[in-house]
Amino acid sequence: MTTAAKSGTDTELIAHLLRRTGFGATWEELQAAADLGYEGTIDLLFNPGDPESMPSDIIRRYHPDQSITQIAPSSGSVWMYRMSTTKTPFEEKIALFWHRIFATGQTKLIQGKVMLTQIEMFRQFGLGSFRDLLVQLSQNPAMILWLDNQDNHKDNINENYGREILELFAMGVGNYSEEDIKECSRAFTGWTIANMPYMSIRMRNNTLRPYGYVAWQYKFDPEDHDEGEKTFLGETGNFNGDDIIDIICKNPATARFIARHLYHHFIADELPVPQWPFEGPKDPEAIELMVDAYFANNYSIGAMLRAVFESDMFKSEATQYARIKSPVELVVGTLRLAGGFDWPTADIFKATAACGFMGQALLAPVSVEGWMGGDDWISTGSMVQRINFASATVGDPTKKGIKSIIDQISDRHPRGLVTPKALVDECLELLGSLRVEDDTKEGIVTYAMEQGDIDPRTDDGAGKIVSVLQLIVSTREYQLV
Repeated sequence: MTTAAKSGTDTELIAHLLRRTGFGATWEELQAAADLGYEGTIDLLFNPGDPESMPSDIIRRYHPDQSITQIAPSSGSVWMYRMSTTKTPFEEKIALFWHRIFATGQTKLIQGKVMLTQIEMFRQFGLGSFRDLLVQLSQNPAMILWLDNQDNHKDNINENYGREILELFAMGVGNYSEEDIKECSRAFTGWTIANMPYMSIRMRNNTLRPYGYVAWQYKFDPEDHDEGEKTFLGETGNFNGDDIIDIICKNPATARFIARHLYHHFIADELPVPQWPFEGPKDPEAIELMVDAYFANNYSIGAMLRAVFESDMFKSEATQYARIKSPVELVVGTLRLAGGFDWPTADIFKATAACGFMGQALLAPVSVEGWMGGDDWISTGSMVQRINFASATVGDPTKKGIKSIIDQISDRHPRGLVTPKALVDECLELLGSLRVEDDTKEGIVTYAMEQGDIDPRTDDGAGKIVSVLQLIVSTREYQLV
């Protein structure tokens, strides 16, 4: 164990890891991880097994409200349900990471099936080679339609995708020229969608049925591909899209750009992305650690993250609670603590809507730049939404997760009475080994003292436990991860 790791218990360190790689952990999940130890938990994260999610055919048959994917709340709720119930939350966290960067919106695509297919692609390729992920992204129908590559022709190029793969997805501003954008776009001509020839001009913008709502498939059209010589980032050849991606991925600027995004999402809040060309990273050593792992492991995103999770930097107290939870992290983490979702319910749709009210509507990023994160998540209105949602969710003692907390407190005190300080300590522990500042804890204890000693076996005692849980999830510290 490193010196940094000794700053807290193994359980607290594992809780930190599970907050960053998932959406927090229930006490039962945390104890199972503690049995594996910190390194064993990392191994499990990268070899997760079956997510045990409800099969999509069951959802389609018995929960048609989640199958009407032309309606954004339905398709967003499909993902919300999976995030809230999966046994492999790291897969969903990495999918959320890429959704934030490769910001594609159902607002333009209209139907959600193609969006959910993109999210599944992020699950499958999100921790592998960045090169493979960029190929999949470039051939993804949602991205092709989102950035108009179906209108990128050899005799009339469309620069939308060529520009964004360089500016927003892989390299960042300042690492390429306008001429590179044109040459990149030429290389991606002919990368289109298989059923496009059957669409009218208006249907090509995905506005009419029936063809506007089919499950699109990628197609390479050699007749529409520019076979001419291209010069891109200093290299010349008869490049196609795969060649362009190879050149992008071996560029040091790409490794640093992706490393900075990973830092922003998994380690600590960074400056907003538009400031990156002018301001250096918060922790250059952490960036170099990931860059080295990127090049040593065939551009592997998983290797970059594993290097971080095993580092003293990640284990240090300074890194813990150093990020503001995104709305999705807050909502999903609270739902998972409360539990009780054996099948899709109205609560899932309410949770999906709540994310939108807080500023992060699933499958509907605010722009092609995605969400900035950090301080942007917090405003007077969003804080009211965040606190109200968390408090209402844990305020139901009939939910499985809340009932389990009450039962565990009761089991620990067979003689009945629990003192206010013990109650606060145990609630913090059972909510996933949470840590709050001394003044915050003092305020919660003061509130609990007004209730006096409680008997958790009674309805009155259970109600007082719930009120303490509600107060904890309303704290500043609960907004951090």
